[in-house]
Amino acid sequence: MKRSLDHLPARKQAELRRVVEVIQESFAEAVATRRAERLKNGKILKIILYGSYARGDWVHDPVGRYFSDFDLLVVVDHEDLTDGEFWHDAENRTMPGEGEIRTPVSIIVHSLDDVNEQLDRGRYFFADIVRDGVVLYDTPGAKMHKPADIKAQAALAEAEGFFQDWMASSASFSKVAAFCVATDEPKLAAFNLHQASEHLYHCILLVVTLYSGKAHNLAFLRKKTEAIDPRLSEAWPRETKFERRCFELLREAYVKARYSKHYKISSEELAWLTERVEVLRGLVRNVCEERLVQLRQEAGTDDA
Repeated sequence: MKRSLDHLPARKQAELRRVVEVIQESFAEAVATRRAERLKNGKILKIILYGSYARGDWVHDPVGRYFSDFDLLVVVDHEDLTDGEFWHDAENRTMPGEGEIRTPVSIIVHSLDDVNEQLDRGRYFFADIVRDGVVLYDTPGAKMHKPADIKAQAALAEAEGFFQDWMASSASFSKVAAFCVATDEPKLAAFNLHQASEHLYHCILLVVTLYSGKAHNLAFLRKKTEAIDPRLSEAWPRETKFERRCFELLREAYVKARYSKHYKISSEELAWLTERVEVLRGLVRNVCEERLVQLRQEAGTDDA
């Protein structure tokens, strides 16, 4: 991995230094009150920049309203420390605003043991981080393994399994959503449409990279998958207030449709979302099937 940020503008380098400081400060505060030794003595072992800002192909497009994230892998010394409760404050404090941090920040957290297991299995996602990543913070002695070369047959088998399972689960959620619409249960319909969309996005990530984190935020998943294949952006038009509002209602449905009495969604909004989820399904199917064709060719099992 690299250790220099010289390929980034000075302002971006300063932002990243501040992001690292905030992550460390927030984590220290989160573990300070814990009683269990493994928690109160927990450590951040590494903070690694990966993705477009590490590679040097980030996007800053005010006209199209697309801005690449600072993608950060935080490596900790114990699996329990990957729980979201330790990172909510860091995520909130690194949200872009008028202060020192103006670039969106995306944080994933894994234990060192988990990262090394993923590298031993040749997972593309983690292998790419080792190849392209930039170490922003490091602890002496905390070593990451050299990525293994995953066998083409094994990668194909995993990807095919992910495709079948996640496409099927998404379709099941869509069926439940349709039933809820028919029985006049709009909030439950919205929740199930959220789940259908979430499973489609995880399908893309798993088939293409063999990795998907524990994310439920559709805006986050949409951004990550559209970076993999821009065609996915066709699922969600963003030109009108109605279109943007509908997606926001879908994003909020994971929590609010279940727990908030104030969550409201109209039949018109549900109809539009139902239609767009099916568009997303078709796009996901196309992208995944193209990836599976590629994997079959690499594995020498392509009948064409």
